[in-house]
Amino acid sequence: MKDKKGNFFEDVYAVVKLIPKGRVTSYGAIASYLGSKGSARMVGWALIAAHPLTDLPAYRVVNRNGLLTGKQHFGDPNAMQSALESEGLIIIKDQIQDFDKHFWDPAKELL
Repeated sequence: MKDKKGNFFEDVYAVVKLIPKGRVTSYGAIASYLGSKGSARMVGWALIAAHPLTDLPAYRVVNRNGLLTGKQHFGDPNAMQSALESEGLIIIKDQIQDFDKHFWDPAKELL
């Protein structure tokens, strides 16, 4: 999907918009899909920069263990959890329960 001339942040946003409701992915999975394995932090930076984009479901991106590591960037510290719970996910102590069941891998899903 990554266009060599394209902007990495824009490519991240395009992938995040494809994450289905009730599913989550990780920073690393997005980076790997975009051909930038090892750039999970850069995906995080892109999502921090994207907070003015209201149509971007950035709350569906978590760390590789299913932890809500980006929750402090949503203003209200409970916003990320509330958004995920409204889509049917169960969160206990900032961790998605049954993470593997809800994990969406763009490399597999966007063939």
